[in-house]
Amino acid sequence: MTRLEMHDVTLGYGDTVVVHGVDVTIPEGQITAIVGPNGCGKSTLLRALARLLKPRGGTVLLDGSDLHRLPTRDVAQRIGLLPQAPIAPPGITVKELVSRGRTPYQKVLRPWSPADETAVMSALHSTGLTGIQDHVVDELSGGQRQRAWIAMALAQDTPLMLLDEPTTYLDIAHQYEVLDLLHRLHHRQGRTIVMVVHDLPQAARYATHLIAMSQGRVAAVGAPSDVLTEDLVHDVFGLRVRVIPDPVTGTPVIVPAARPGGHDSSTDLPHRA
Repeated sequence: MTRLEMHDVTLGYGDTVVVHGVDVTIPEGQITAIVGPNGCGKSTLLRALARLLKPRGGTVLLDGSDLHRLPTRDVAQRIGLLPQAPIAPPGITVKELVSRGRTPYQKVLRPWSPADETAVMSALHSTGLTGIQDHVVDELSGGQRQRAWIAMALAQDTPLMLLDEPTTYLDIAHQYEVLDLLHRLHHRQGRTIVMVVHDLPQAARYATHLIAMSQGRVAAVGAPSDVLTEDLVHDVFGLRVRVIPDPVTGTPVIVPAARPGGHDSSTDLPHRA
């Protein structure tokens, strides 16, 4: 397991402060979803956890050590990152892309090893891509491409994976395909997963821990059923809703309380605090 935490961290770009003095602890062995409205600092927070953005104040700790003082190779062997909308080099095959996940383990005097090959093939198998490993990434469907990037992160063989909006630009079927895959990986391998998610019902369905952000600050943390209350959704998103249980999973589903000029369908729904 790898412990990742923030203490009184402030983040920004140029003259603009985006995240203000937050304290965050990523629970080990769980799926954490970071949620909140556009511009609230979700992706900025993830970038800091991935060491892509240095805090203006406070400290990000990896297993008790300052993340920004650790060797890059050491960090890359413990934290894997899938950025938002990554772009593959032209003509690269699925296996070639996945093989790049082994870069943190390569040294001048250490060529490609059987362990590297095993890690790549295991990642291809786990993501269901073995049969198309020789296909060019640019020729795949959206869901297949995203699975290829996740396989690359898996081949990196880190105990902690960070994903910035992994379902962006995917249709609904491919969104659930990717989220189901992440859930299986977590369940089978016990990896700690942190992902930025826009869709609240998807976050509630797949995450075991939520971090809700509002205006650059942490508004609430905890289990989805504890965080996604009607009051919090109104306070954070400015939307009045009813929260009801998903008929399949029992996890919270957010239903707008009224449509402007229309029938308030929430009066027909059972109340759930």
